[in-house]
Amino acid sequence: MKTFFKSIIAPLFKLGFSAYHSNAASLVFSLLRSFRKYLTIFVLLAIVAGIMLGHVKPATAVAMKPLGDYFINFVKLFINPIIVVTIITGICGMDSMKTVGKIGGKALLYFEIVTTLALVIGVAIAYLVQPGAGIDTSGVQLADVSKYQNSSEVSMMSFFRENSTIQFLIGSIIVGVLLSRSSKKVVILSSIEKISQFLFMALGLVMLFSPIGAFGGMAFTIGKYGLAALLPLGKLMLCIYITMFLFIIFVLGGILRYYKISIWKFLRYLRSELLIVLGTSSSEAALPALMNKLEKMGCHRSVVGLVVPTGYSFNLDGTSIYLSMAIIFLAQAFDVQLTWGQIITIIGVLMVTSKGAAGVTGSGFIILASTLTAIKVIDVQGLALLLGVDRFMSEARAITNFIGNGVATVFLSNHESLFDRSLMEERFQERLP
Repeated sequence: MKTFFKSIIAPLFKLGFSAYHSNAASLVFSLLRSFRKYLTIFVLLAIVAGIMLGHVKPATAVAMKPLGDYFINFVKLFINPIIVVTIITGICGMDSMKTVGKIGGKALLYFEIVTTLALVIGVAIAYLVQPGAGIDTSGVQLADVSKYQNSSEVSMMSFFRENSTIQFLIGSIIVGVLLSRSSKKVVILSSIEKISQFLFMALGLVMLFSPIGAFGGMAFTIGKYGLAALLPLGKLMLCIYITMFLFIIFVLGGILRYYKISIWKFLRYLRSELLIVLGTSSSEAALPALMNKLEKMGCHRSVVGLVVPTGYSFNLDGTSIYLSMAIIFLAQAFDVQLTWGQIITIIGVLMVTSKGAAGVTGSGFIILASTLTAIKVIDVQGLALLLGVDRFMSEARAITNFIGNGVATVFLSNHESLFDRSLMEERFQERLP
């Protein structure tokens, strides 16, 4: 704490009395560096403040929603440009196009295996814990879920049309392949590198405002739905949070352990980004920062550029766990006895729909609606039972998805021998603020 005040308060105090001197600019930069160092603390304090405001003054807290929305939308502006420069420079830095294709193919195979495992785990634990048993469903038919039911038809064409991340990913790969064969590759890459440096520098400045975004997002959630909304479905929420925690520690941790990497050190390294995702309930809010940090910890740029954007749409571990558990929960709540054939059908449908709706707004309920429509066993109106707590569970989904994509990138970088372990050790040994 003493170091904290020396690093933050002292430069600020000194700046107030020395603004007229020529070294005022250097003091400003010193203050910014100190603020960035303690960003994790500020984000955590902002989340706590958001929870308190939402509980004490709900109406005021709901009005804070634009703070979170503006921050997320501003960060989104960086996602596609960063994807473009990262993929193009990464592909041009590879030995051959065969290597690029191999990484992409292995990434998709990895995504399918891990997300399917997540679906199976979700179903298994939901049956073991029985979170839907004894739930009162008498008032469910009064709720309006038509907007989700009407949106349940999600085609692959709409997926590609509405998912700009995939569009930029494919376009960047094409440009990267063409540029790698151009005689002017060196000159063009030099300009792209400068653009990349500018983008990440600008992103670093934007992330300084992440406490504001986290405060707005958390205040809105608590103010809008209230802590009381957690009680009726508390068992389901607790079950999902514990399941995702265990999935992160044992499944994702086991994947990293294969290359002798500690999941705890990895999570510590991403602590600021994880808190931002928690506060805003959006993995998009920290997606560009994740790409930057993975590259800094030793992952090859080409692997980062291919795996992270693709994983954003196809590697949804947290969403997979939530969807499978939510459907089994609804079956238990409405006393629907599912056969083994129907359970296998649910997993099969979710393997497709969980990817096909990734770029659609409100995709969680759209995926649930499309799955319930396909299996024709549970009434889609049952979705109303989850409306009150879905926002609270979105944090767990986003965090698990976020960590899952980070683990996938580290794993594939190691698997392809495109990982600098010395950089990782250096980053992991950095002191906590």
